[in-house]
Amino acid sequence: MDHVAAQPSPGTPLFSAGLDARTHAAEVDLAGTRAAYWAYEPVRVTPETQTILVVHGFRGDHHGLLRVADQLPEMRLIMPDLPGFGSSAAFPDSGHSVERYIQFLAEFMAALHLGPDTVLLGHSFGSIVASHFVAAHPGRVSELILINPIAAPALEGSKGLMTKLAVLYYESAARLPRRLGQGLLRSQLIVRIMSEAMAKTKDKNLRRFVHAQHSAYFSAFADRQSLLEAFKASVGSNVAEVASGLTLPVLLIAGEKDEIAALPDQHILLGLLPDAALTVIPDVGHLIHYETPEPAAAAIRRFLKDHSS
Repeated sequence: MDHVAAQPSPGTPLFSAGLDARTHAAEVDLAGTRAAYWAYEPVRVTPETQTILVVHGFRGDHHGLLRVADQLPEMRLIMPDLPGFGSSAAFPDSGHSVERYIQFLAEFMAALHLGPDTVLLGHSFGSIVASHFVAAHPGRVSELILINPIAAPALEGSKGLMTKLAVLYYESAARLPRRLGQGLLRSQLIVRIMSEAMAKTKDKNLRRFVHAQHSAYFSAFADRQSLLEAFKASVGSNVAEVASGLTLPVLLIAGEKDEIAALPDQHILLGLLPDAALTVIPDVGHLIHYETPEPAAAAIRRFLKDHSS
């Protein structure tokens, strides 16, 4: 297990000047679902260049992982907005379950001709989707990287009560008249309370950035029903339940102060995985992708280099 220092240098820009030049936006139609995605091409192709398919977390979209992509200029990263979030339409014909998102990933990879040398990365809810995809499709990707992985059941243990209250929140919002329900879900006050609870950085500029990101993108969901379905999927599954089937190399990147994906659960998950490593980033919680992308990218780079060699 690695521990990686997390403190950013004072005055460090939040994005590099070259990120826009690497960015290409596109859309693909998959069985009637319009999915938006962004490709971040490598600045220069090297022997270390690999393609990384990124799956974001619940209520997020591709913006959440931008700082990580920016820190990996030698890699090609492909980042779709999951159906129902960001700029992607909701599934028109089925519920937003883990199984349906697994099907989406399979269709997405086929449409973009992403072969078995692809690396799959998932953050938070994306860790559930990514790990279950790998268990259902062994050999489809080469390595698996999980950032803030959901390692244990959300409805059990110390988090159980809060999770049940959150389920009630989403169910109530779905049942209320449309205007009231939408207002409850998109309440900037509730978004800010959530953001304040998760942010651990003491850097005022970075903290403002985190709150602005949540304010701008946390409410970019298609509709109340698909959001409720996706939330129930996010709390109804976890990585540990498929751990024994993840026989490929796996990297876990955990936050020392993560209250959603607690560190003790990451150590338990590590012991369940046949071939895995754990990197713990100190002084950060569930927002590694926003607050500490530099050490996260360094861990990813080291992991991929070790396994490619």
